[in-house]
Amino acid sequence: MRIIIAPAKKMAVDTDSFAVDGLPALLERAERLKAALQAMSPAALQALWRCNDAIARQNVERLSAMELRRKLTPAILSYEGIQYQYMAPRVMETAQLDYLRAHLRILSGFYGLLRPFDGVTPYRLEMQAKLSVDGCRDLYEFWGDAPARLLAAETDFVLNLASREYSKAVEPHLPKSVRFLTCTFGEWKDGKVIEKGALCKMARGQMVRWLAENNVTDWADLPAFDQLGYQLQPELSTENHLVFLKNGA
Repeated sequence: MRIIIAPAKKMAVDTDSFAVDGLPALLERAERLKAALQAMSPAALQALWRCNDAIARQNVERLSAMELRRKLTPAILSYEGIQYQYMAPRVMETAQLDYLRAHLRILSGFYGLLRPFDGVTPYRLEMQAKLSVDGCRDLYEFWGDAPARLLAAETDFVLNLASREYSKAVEPHLPKSVRFLTCTFGEWKDGKVIEKGALCKMARGQMVRWLAENNVTDWADLPAFDQLGYQLQPELSTENHLVFLKNGA
């Protein structure tokens, strides 16, 4: 089993807490993206990033001094979004971190696909960014089937806890022999399931933590997830789509 999650926009540097295991598998492609970004003007970068002046200045500075092979942070500690706060890897036990090392993979617009302890540096590049590189119209075309091929070489079952922006970079490219199961975390309102961004991120991070704490490696154990008030709704779920509603509503 491999669990895929999205990255977070907010990133930090932590070269002390844990050692990195190695470099990202698709680093050579990331280097091409780095060169393309460094060739852009600050104004063009801010338009690409769709951010305010302060965030743009910070990331222009980061980009100008970016090094991809030294002074690196383990990916699992580099991202600081809500999902990662609920996952809380810094307070995990060794066995739980080993579980993440074996089963968790992080999708990235800049790195393609990351293992939790691959060394990374802060960047800003969402998968849906309209960046043309190597004749490709966007990052989905640039990455192509490379992340999916890495996953398919490791497993025949992918648990999708990523947002649609990131999961669609993988799902269409997986062979039919790989099962792709998506979890939805929502609330029932006006006769339909409503997903709220922050709550979804909280639930995804909590599920990763729950999986690690319980050493879950079989899809048949997934329906037992009951954290943060969520319960599986069998009548709304299918073979490849599990729907969890908050408070079982």
